[in-house]
Amino acid sequence: MSTTDRIEKQVVLRAQRSRVWRAITDPEEFGTWFGAEIGGPFAPGALVPARIVPTKMDAEVARLQEKWTGTPFQMLVERIEPESLFSFRWHPYQPEEGADFYSTPTTLVEFVLDDHADGTLLTITESGFDSIPVDKRAAAFTSNEEGWTIQCRLIGKYLEQAA
Repeated sequence: MSTTDRIEKQVVLRAQRSRVWRAITDPEEFGTWFGAEIGGPFAPGALVPARIVPTKMDAEVARLQEKWTGTPFQMLVERIEPESLFSFRWHPYQPEEGADFYSTPTTLVEFVLDDHADGTLLTITESGFDSIPVDKRAAAFTSNEEGWTIQCRLIGKYLEQAA
């Protein structure tokens, strides 16, 4: 797999695994730190509608997200393995208006939890960029490379405040 196909980020979170699990799989909690309104429950096979709203965890990041406020996106939940793995597919770019979710290339986002001496190790991986249309690929990869770094900080802040 090429280095342009996959983004991987890790963060040690000072929280119990069960607490981290809830923060990534409860749609309301996920939306609070991620910066989204999630329109339904996360369940395997569910195509969940969402829209971008500024995160409540960091004022600077929220300002950056403001220009995208209201932008819709969808998440197709792939797998849920309690307190271990949560994964979904999505478009890492804005598809053409009216495009069918299933007929346009997506990337796979995986949240993997492992025990760590200081709490919980969260590994976030997004893969499949090489299948994205070439005119959108580099921008999507660059944006999400930075975005997942920011999201690692945001979930950490969220869990600190929720403790």
